[in-house]
Amino acid sequence: MPRRSPPATMGQEPLMGHSMSEMLAGLQRRLGMDNPDLLGMATGELLELMYSAIPEPPVSPVARLASAVAARAPDDGVDRISRLPDQILRNVVSRLPAKDAARTGALARRWRGLWCSAPLVITDEHVLPGSLPAGRMSPGGDDVVSKAVVAAVSRAMAAHQGPIPSFHLTRGHMASHEAEAERWLKLLAAKGVQELVFFNHPWPCDFPLPAAAFSCVSVTHLQLGCWRLPNTAALPRNARFPHLKELVLSFILMRDHDLAFFVEKSPVLERLTIIGSQLPVRLRLVSRSLRCVQLGLCKGVVAVVDAPRLERLLMWMTVHHKERSRIKIGHAPNLRMLGYWQPAFHDLEIGSTVIKVLIYALYIKESTKVRPSTIVPTVRMLALEVKFEVCNDVQIVPCFLKCFPNVETLHVYSQKAEPTGKLDIMFWQEAGPIECVDSHVKTFVFQQFRGKRGELMFLKFIAERAQVLKEMFVMMDLESFSSEDDMKTKMKLLTMVNWASKDCMLIFVMNPGYPASPQGSPSWSFHKASDPSCMDPFDLRTVEDESWVFHDSSSPVSYDD
Repeated sequence: MPRRSPPATMGQEPLMGHSMSEMLAGLQRRLGMDNPDLLGMATGELLELMYSAIPEPPVSPVARLASAVAARAPDDGVDRISRLPDQILRNVVSRLPAKDAARTGALARRWRGLWCSAPLVITDEHVLPGSLPAGRMSPGGDDVVSKAVVAAVSRAMAAHQGPIPSFHLTRGHMASHEAEAERWLKLLAAKGVQELVFFNHPWPCDFPLPAAAFSCVSVTHLQLGCWRLPNTAALPRNARFPHLKELVLSFILMRDHDLAFFVEKSPVLERLTIIGSQLPVRLRLVSRSLRCVQLGLCKGVVAVVDAPRLERLLMWMTVHHKERSRIKIGHAPNLRMLGYWQPAFHDLEIGSTVIKVLIYALYIKESTKVRPSTIVPTVRMLALEVKFEVCNDVQIVPCFLKCFPNVETLHVYSQKAEPTGKLDIMFWQEAGPIECVDSHVKTFVFQQFRGKRGELMFLKFIAERAQVLKEMFVMMDLESFSSEDDMKTKMKLLTMVNWASKDCMLIFVMNPGYPASPQGSPSWSFHKASDPSCMDPFDLRTVEDESWVFHDSSSPVSYDD
């Protein structure tokens, strides 16, 4: 089937490209990658990111079905389960993977036909024949896996007459099965689907999503990958998602008004994640329900106009090597988390003031004051990416921190870079009062410590100024030290400073559980970051893989493994 091109009215160059070859060419052009092996690796990583955001299906083929109560029941040969009412038996069947649910008809006559009317969970990995690989990273296209997935899903949906609350399809090359995609979505809309994960695995990225997807009005979780959105302006005026709470768009080709459609037509939407948008994102947030917004591998403008419930504004690898991204913060009285922010590459606009311009003006005038109109007092957790070996980047940090006076948890990720310029040794001492550091930061996490001069100057500044600091975690980049003695020397320098807080515990983490990505940015979990129960989405440490060295700021140096 010939590949469809996006309408000429889009008028913008896609960021990544549509076909596999275009994708690789886009990565080479945008990221400056020339090595074919590296390009292929990057493509695989993009797909892994897309798949990592998928929630676990509500059923599992490896779940433990036996209970302690059942183990103690007398073995008298009586089938007590089959005596249960149909409603309870259907509930039992609905908790099984699709193939296992269909097989329950072989248990006894009593079970025959129950699965046809029980709620059914369809996940492509659960319906694949056992002889085929179950991993999502197998190649796309008209291959054996894709055809087997489409055939199995079609059979299951044709045989089943009951509701389908959850539908995960991530392995089908839907560009080769357009009729099936349209038919499935119409059936899912009729069967009241609530969790819909629908990917075109994985290319072309410009293949149109069937408009029938917008008839799934019962959906509460919607995740789309590798599609071109249809023109939402041509949809019926009453098209909307009245129950949608979480939306994830991965490598989607969409216009500004298509993205605005989802926000405007989803009155209870709480979590919005955009991964690898094919065009620059221009998102205008006017929402009474949104609580978390994530952007990864995309650039553009995000304007928080009126979002009274917004708590998290999270970004990952949103820096383009030629163009800047801009975030405008208007009315967001509950904004608590912000990051990963790169002050040297992101423009922040608070009210009518662009912080980049303000910082430059303050630096030239050697002023230490920040106007109240440029302050975001609600933010309690802030994460930054800083190139400490680049003098101009570091000079922006103090004024940027002054815009967030009430931060209590500060994450700083040190990006590797070629040294440019040399920071004055008195720079941090002359930075003036920084309220969040002086009076509010209790937890400070420094990632990828390499022992460089700029890093040591910043850590010394935090230690000597943070009066209420309780914990300072320093995540060691072990490969950056020439020897163990070199590493211990740099560690000792930090223990010898005059700590402002006598109750602070300095913790060196020797084997960080969250290494940097191959592109030099911190690792990230979209799924974890959107989980409201996760109190710190920037902390991806795995304690069991770490060894820690402690130092109490009120006592001499001591090392405990």
